[in-house]
Amino acid sequence: MAERPLQIRRLSAVDSAFSAQLRELTFIEASQDSEIDRVAAGIIDDVRLRGDTALLEYSTRFDRLSVTSISELEITRETLNQALADLDAQTREALETAASRIELFHQRQKAVSWQFMDDDGSTLGQQIQALDRVGIYVPGGKASYPSSVLMNAMPAKVAGVSEVIMVVPTPDGERNALVLAAAALAGVDRVFTIGGAQAIAALAYGTETIPAVDKIVGPGNAYVAAAKRRVFGTVGIDMIAGPSEILVVADGTTPADWVAMDLFSQAEHDEMAQSILISTSATYLDQVESSMNRLLDSMSRRAVIRASVENRGAFILVDSISQACDIANAIAPEHLELSIKDAESWVGRIRHAGAIFCGSHSSESLGDYCAGPNHVLPTARTARFSSPLGVYDFQKRTSVISVSARGAASLGRVASILARGEGLDAHARSAELRYEAPAGKS
Repeated sequence: MAERPLQIRRLSAVDSAFSAQLRELTFIEASQDSEIDRVAAGIIDDVRLRGDTALLEYSTRFDRLSVTSISELEITRETLNQALADLDAQTREALETAASRIELFHQRQKAVSWQFMDDDGSTLGQQIQALDRVGIYVPGGKASYPSSVLMNAMPAKVAGVSEVIMVVPTPDGERNALVLAAAALAGVDRVFTIGGAQAIAALAYGTETIPAVDKIVGPGNAYVAAAKRRVFGTVGIDMIAGPSEILVVADGTTPADWVAMDLFSQAEHDEMAQSILISTSATYLDQVESSMNRLLDSMSRRAVIRASVENRGAFILVDSISQACDIANAIAPEHLELSIKDAESWVGRIRHAGAIFCGSHSSESLGDYCAGPNHVLPTARTARFSSPLGVYDFQKRTSVISVSARGAASLGRVASILARGEGLDAHARSAELRYEAPAGKS
């Protein structure tokens, strides 16, 4: 018996209720699950206080591992290198191609220190330095996310981070060879087979075996996300990612099957993923819907795709590409495909998106693996104020101020006036002493 056709929500931008409908469509409940947060908080406190002992207990309980020391959970460099060497030629070539493109793109993001001299002879500048140590979290077990390893570790290495520590859960001891091979290729320094909130706590606070890091990046489940929220401030984090999103703006020039599969590519992540298509043609929307119904049965994750598309997906009819761009800016999607003629000419109209894919051949899936730009992107409208993961996330900036005697005289008077205006006498006197000092004395 054939499955029923997909029930895809249809909206029209000319309807008076459209704005309210769009808000409802894109709304994501941001509140945390209190029970998940409570559990994560307890695990974090336990690991912070008991270190390796707590980690061993959680590894036994959650990953069903039988070990007596955390050192047994560290994967050696030789094992990582062997995993890379054991890959078949085709897979290794694909992994190396992806790594090369990711490195090439991120090399262009690296900031350098700079300085200038002002009219008073004072030198001002900024010193750019890499973080000392970074932790990356990678989902493990049967899941295989070598792309996540490359996208998180390689920008850190390009930035100059001295030590990258990877944690990856291995339920029942199941290790993924492709993930380990990617770690070897990306230059990860140490790998521990731990996961969950306990891994985040270990990275944030350190244990007897696992050193504390300065920043934690990488995706994880709800407990990992809750733990990252909890430890932020003790360490930096990349972001708290929401469900995957794709918004396709299409004018009908791209084959309907291509767009249908692009929408599926995000819908297959999970039931809360969001796939939206905007078009100037109602006929084209019909064609894509027909393609989706025809192609759905061939998808191994068709049940997840159906739930995602029917619960959070939509087709939106617009009057023009200009109107589509305005709606795209309101949605601020993680992934935006401009599947239209002269797509590059419309990029300037897009203010809010994690990544923009221009033209019919630029599928979002290429960005996930090997185009080069990072696939760790802002979700849930956070593209309004945040950016893709990059080298800049692994560098910090320090201001450098070297004031001349002449500068101390001119700037000191300005500072004195402003400090006294704020009622901060010591600030004022600190500045005044510099220009009141007799000539030749410091």
